[in-house]
Amino acid sequence: MSTVPESADAAARWLDDNFARLVAEHDVPGATVAVLAEGRVATAVGGVTSLATGVDVDTDTVFQIGSITKIWTTTLVMQLVDDGLLDLDQPLLDYLPELVIGDMEAAKALTTRRLLTHTAGFEGDIFTDTGRGDDAIEKYVATLADLPQLFAPGETFSYNNTAFVVLGRLVEVLRGKPYDEVLLERIARPLGLERVSPSPYEAILHRAATGHVGGEGEAVSPAPTWALARSNAPAGSMLAMTPTDLVGFVRMHLDGGAAPDGTQVLSAESVRAMQTRQVDLPRLSGMGDAWGLGWELFDTPQGTVVAHDGGTIGQAAFLRVVPEAGVAIAMLTNGGDFFGLFNDVVARLLTDLTGVVLPARPTPPAEPGLPGSVDVSRYLGHYADTIYDITVSQDADGKVWLDRVPKDIIAEIGEKPMRFELVHLSGDSLISVESFHGIHVVFAFIGDVAGKAKYVHYGRVVSRVE
Repeated sequence: MSTVPESADAAARWLDDNFARLVAEHDVPGATVAVLAEGRVATAVGGVTSLATGVDVDTDTVFQIGSITKIWTTTLVMQLVDDGLLDLDQPLLDYLPELVIGDMEAAKALTTRRLLTHTAGFEGDIFTDTGRGDDAIEKYVATLADLPQLFAPGETFSYNNTAFVVLGRLVEVLRGKPYDEVLLERIARPLGLERVSPSPYEAILHRAATGHVGGEGEAVSPAPTWALARSNAPAGSMLAMTPTDLVGFVRMHLDGGAAPDGTQVLSAESVRAMQTRQVDLPRLSGMGDAWGLGWELFDTPQGTVVAHDGGTIGQAAFLRVVPEAGVAIAMLTNGGDFFGLFNDVVARLLTDLTGVVLPARPTPPAEPGLPGSVDVSRYLGHYADTIYDITVSQDADGKVWLDRVPKDIIAEIGEKPMRFELVHLSGDSLISVESFHGIHVVFAFIGDVAGKAKYVHYGRVVSRVE
């Protein structure tokens, strides 16, 4: 076992000695990591950009960061606040009158803050491809006229990609330029981040990683396509970079919004607001305890960790930041057992460098079961949204099963149907007996309609259909 790192130099040595080995042990085709500590950045790489080409990952290789893009979008939104162009609590329609959704009464209650905190209440996984032009986001927003409203704005948390595309359009309208152009002009260039790639057209100028897909326990293979639709760029469908670029962006947030040359990219007030608790979450697998503005927040006995993860087609990205310690760790991967690699690298180094121990992900109880006080019939039935059909059933032996069938874009990119046996975790939350990519999935059954759970919540709220 290597010596436990206690300083930035020790962390760098530990990465040099162990990272490539751990990438191989977890069957991750390729990965790269950057650690910001004591004002310095240590990096390490392992594996290949694609199993089809065998090209090695190097420190200049760009990976997609997926939904970590939402922190960049939030930063662009908060710059609008800094410039006096936007009030987070004014009606969204005051700034974006073009927005038409299925429930216009609910739309009147929408604010920018509710979009930033995933409490808008409308369907959050709309992946309509509106082309590759600079008007892709504008065209996307124009398709939302029938967008279902799942719950009243502000009622609860439900992770929402659609909301961040709308936020991207808000940036375009108030800046008068395409989202990609604003991102480069107002974040990447002032921070000197040269490999930030808003689309494949920029990524191809660098060594670029390809995602890999495969079912649980199956060998992975290169994904059939590199990126999701440009229309979802503000939510995380395309943005790629190196982990060094990503921690360079985080350094600005740690330095009160200032760039290395002293330029104020974001106000210190907006930096603080983004990290301030806005909404608490139910107990869910793989998610924090609360959300700020854009940032995910984890509560630990040692302090708060601000974070975000991201996933695209066969790529997974992880970002953990301890602001009080000035430490940030970014790891980007392209398939395989990336959660296992996260535990062995990111979680370990975070503890070694800051003393912060990330909360363990929920696991099934030692003696699983469904106590007699739990009314299983409340959970049974069919639930659906735009990406999954979910059926909860009980067999003759009393076991509860959840079948999840992907559809539309999720099916197209290769996700397979899944069956989970569920046991009681706490309250109205059940947890999968078997792990899925290293995580036991928690499903919370919330709300009530005629004595039945109105929603199943796994990070996203999915409505009962029968």
